[in-house]
Amino acid sequence: MRMIFVNLPVRDLEASKGFFGELGFSFNPDFSDDSAACMVVDENI
Repeated sequence: MRMIFVNLPVRDLEASKGFFGELGFSFNPDFSDDSAACMVVDENI
């Protein structure tokens, strides 16, 4: 399986996760912690 990771800095991680979560995106807990979140854009990439 091919995976692509793009790192983008944000000021407020929890606010960013809330915003994108409301848009319907999910987060992969295997690659997330208190200082970073792995947002899944598409399972096929």
